[in-house]
Amino acid sequence: MNDSSSRQYRFSLVMVTSLFFMWGFVHNLDPILIPHLRRSFSLSVLQSSLVDSAVFIAYFVMALPAGMLIRRAGYRAGIITGLMLFAIGSFMFVPAANTQLYVVFLGALFTIACGLTILETAANPYMTLLGSPDKAAQRLNLAQSFNGLATTVAPLIGARLILVHGADDAQLATMPEAARHAALAMEAASVKGPYMVLGLVILAMAIVFYFIKLPEVGTHAQGHAAPAKSTIGQALGVPSIRRGAIAQFFYVGAQVCVSSFFILYATKAAGVSAVRAADYLGLGYGVAFMVGRFVGTAMMRIVAPARLLWMYALACIVLAAVAMFAQGFVCIAAVIGIAFFMSIMFPTIFSLGLNGAGQHADMGSGLIIMSIVGGALLPPLFGFISDRTDNVQFGYAVPLVCYVVVAWFARASLRQDSRAASIAAQTSMGATKRV
Repeated sequence: MNDSSSRQYRFSLVMVTSLFFMWGFVHNLDPILIPHLRRSFSLSVLQSSLVDSAVFIAYFVMALPAGMLIRRAGYRAGIITGLMLFAIGSFMFVPAANTQLYVVFLGALFTIACGLTILETAANPYMTLLGSPDKAAQRLNLAQSFNGLATTVAPLIGARLILVHGADDAQLATMPEAARHAALAMEAASVKGPYMVLGLVILAMAIVFYFIKLPEVGTHAQGHAAPAKSTIGQALGVPSIRRGAIAQFFYVGAQVCVSSFFILYATKAAGVSAVRAADYLGLGYGVAFMVGRFVGTAMMRIVAPARLLWMYALACIVLAAVAMFAQGFVCIAAVIGIAFFMSIMFPTIFSLGLNGAGQHADMGSGLIIMSIVGGALLPPLFGFISDRTDNVQFGYAVPLVCYVVVAWFARASLRQDSRAASIAAQTSMGATKRV
């Protein structure tokens, strides 16, 4: 590789890694939007959870079409398409705020998520293929670390730009209906500026990707045969893909429950203000998530990814139990601890799920991304339990069960690695005897 192509290669890697930051940034604005829209539209916990449902249903709807698009047109086309939908959804926040209709906000979030689905379906396998297979989990965790950085930055920025209150709840209660509606409308309009800027940034990134040439990898590289067509049934026939899709469903459901309801949880369980809770979300939860990604990536040099995932899942199970029954700041500390230990789960499940997938990798990637729909289905269950028990802490029964499933997946992956190592050792011994 000459100097010119090497520079182009590095620049392409930087641009692809920046995608992980951008989708992490917009995802971590959702915990700010949930209390904001809940107040503006007087929603219950269950109704406010539809923010997550609108986002993660898009992953279920778009994941397989995204996989087909990438298989036919390549990673670059997938990235550009995803960015354009991301930008359109961001611009839709302007008419959503102007019309003051909750359903239009949900439509904007759904459009953004359709773009994110295509981006994640392209960028995640791209990073696993861009190098040696045995370093795929470590490489993807490193890229996802910038997603963790967004977990820190987004709540700090979003809280100060979106969580603006013109009147407190007591003042709103004494206002005439027309004045109360006008006050809440003014608060809801605070989303227009941030999402307009976000849309312009994403549009600029799409233009950059249109003009750069990404290194081709895997079956899309020059000199390789056309990628073999894999069906859904064939991909699900690969045990690692099937287990990975199940584990990712429950992991994403757990992550969304923990992050999206963090502000509500902190205000109820620890009695802090919404802005202070947002600070804990960014500087506590977000930093722990980001540090956990970097620490986990480093630890994978000495600990097998599947074993590290198993250890981290057990820690999350214990901390989720603490979050259900503890009081005061201990509750917040437990959830921050969960952020640290679940930080490596998404990329590690993804890479282990594609381990040995071969020609089924593209379809397998789509299926594992599709299983992100857990983020749409499990938070309403969290909200339902919280509403019925009148205690948001009891909602943590949902993520606790989810981490049990992740632990099961990790143990199954460990057994698969052990069998593969045993077969390799037997093959090597057989070859030695023949010599």
